[in-house]
Amino acid sequence: MKYDLSILIPARNEEFLKRTIEDILSNIEGNTEIIAVLDGYQTELPADERLRVIYNPEALGQRAATNQACKLSKAKYVMKADAHCAFDKGFDVKMIKEMHDDWTMIPVMRNLHAFNWKCPDGHTRYQGPSGPCTEPGCGKPTVKDVVWIAKTNPQSVSYCFDEEPHFQYFNEYKKRPGVGGDITETMSIQGSCFMLTREKYWELNISDEMLGSWGSQGIEVACKTWLSGGRVVVNHKTWYAHMFRTQGGDFGFPYENPGRKVQHAKQTVKELFFDNKWEKQIYPLSWLLEKFWPVPGWSEASREKLKAWPLQNGKTTSSVIPAPSFAKATQGEREPENVDPGSRPGMTTVRHSVRQLADDPESTSGVVASEPTVGLIYYTDNQIDEKIMHACQKQLLKAAGGKKIVSASLKPMDFGQNIALPLERGYLTMFKQILIALEVLDTDVVFFCEHDVLYHPSHFDFIPRDRNIWYYNGNVWVLRASDGFALHYNLSPLSGLCVYRDIAIKHYQERINLVEKIGFSYNIGFEPMTHHRIKWEHSYSFEVWNSSAPNIDIKHGKNLTRARWTQDKFRRKPTDWTEATIDTIPGWNNIRKLLE
Repeated sequence: MKYDLSILIPARNEEFLKRTIEDILSNIEGNTEIIAVLDGYQTELPADERLRVIYNPEALGQRAATNQACKLSKAKYVMKADAHCAFDKGFDVKMIKEMHDDWTMIPVMRNLHAFNWKCPDGHTRYQGPSGPCTEPGCGKPTVKDVVWIAKTNPQSVSYCFDEEPHFQYFNEYKKRPGVGGDITETMSIQGSCFMLTREKYWELNISDEMLGSWGSQGIEVACKTWLSGGRVVVNHKTWYAHMFRTQGGDFGFPYENPGRKVQHAKQTVKELFFDNKWEKQIYPLSWLLEKFWPVPGWSEASREKLKAWPLQNGKTTSSVIPAPSFAKATQGEREPENVDPGSRPGMTTVRHSVRQLADDPESTSGVVASEPTVGLIYYTDNQIDEKIMHACQKQLLKAAGGKKIVSASLKPMDFGQNIALPLERGYLTMFKQILIALEVLDTDVVFFCEHDVLYHPSHFDFIPRDRNIWYYNGNVWVLRASDGFALHYNLSPLSGLCVYRDIAIKHYQERINLVEKIGFSYNIGFEPMTHHRIKWEHSYSFEVWNSSAPNIDIKHGKNLTRARWTQDKFRRKPTDWTEATIDTIPGWNNIRKLLE
């Protein structure tokens, strides 16, 4: 299903992520999905077809996690949201209805009163670090009492940044003549919630991981939007509520935020925008400052200095400020006075270019001229015996020799870069898992790997010679886990597939569309291009190769497809039929030990 809006939620040790997701699911009214990233931790989440989950065994950082989520999206719009927020009823529809393709839009921001601390005597303390009751003479232990209240006062509708740069609430801007209405402009944003088109997200590299630790993202997003010719606006028809963690301890920021990383983000922002070095800007920062002048935290001297600084990208500076394309009237209530500006995202350890994370290019070449990059996708329904799964995972890590692995599962798991889909097991679900893993993987060539196969290292020595052919490893033995019976016959299994990733993505998009339209049938089958019962729009040939030692496909009673152990069970009698036992499969001498 293609959604209109994807809500991207990067999360690191977020105790309220589940509640935030439940809040979103209960309040969205449009064609909207959630893509959440569990960045280095696991937690229980709702089971809903509108939720997709990425699990990173090790935290990458908030910007990198947001980019991961956006890469999975196929929606026209994306909205980044913090993992501790509440939302207005129908906020998604209200945002999209007013949206323009060159805008970044935010809702009105309220404060989220998420919980209180409560002692046995009924004393309550407003959300903050844990500890005993602070009522005089009490001192009894307290427990967390979740209330989840979106406070109606104060409400924030305008923001800016000073010459340091530091985030600032721009309280006085709403009082200016002509400023008001349902849609108003803002110089900057707070960073905990913003929406733009997915195309603009990648075009502007809106979460640039080079900025390092989280911080300054509101400035980054606003400057990139304004200075490239777009607009940053607040939609007064809807709101979200954000929980601010300002007191440290166990009520502080979930990502590490050392001062040197905060300073790095500020310095990078200054180099990009204050020095007018950002490659996509058509206006200097002085243009934005003049548009909102006077701006708190800017002196006349700094203003004049900025005006004298030319664009560094070779483009001509325009002094024309575009007129607003929307009506203005009166704005809302006053802003908070004690809200922490450091709650914006920004932690990062990995950099991706915009092109690397955008859609794959069309495949037009044939024979491969240079060495391609190689990775693996791994998919599981999480219903296999854990002993068999762990044995196969251990062997796969050994056989793959450090190649990148993207896993797709039906619940979060610690294996490779993980995406969890809270769906029911089935053929269509398996196809969706494969497609998502293909989209997340960023290598040229992909090996398909299944949770109940022992892979031999020689399997991964193969390199496709032609980018338009699907290659299957036919050297595979089927092992019955209950008694150790094994057999080999002519096979071209999906678990032995190696193919160029771009054509695999095209096929699985087409396959999923077909199954969603007419349902699954065995005419469609499981191994792409191995028969001609379906006329695919993107059609390719296939070939079978044989590794020097076989892979072992384990049948354990919970396989998604049934096993056949005698030749009379086949409509067409298979060739090369050979029977053996677990101890006599060629190329292996330790299978029992591996499965212990």
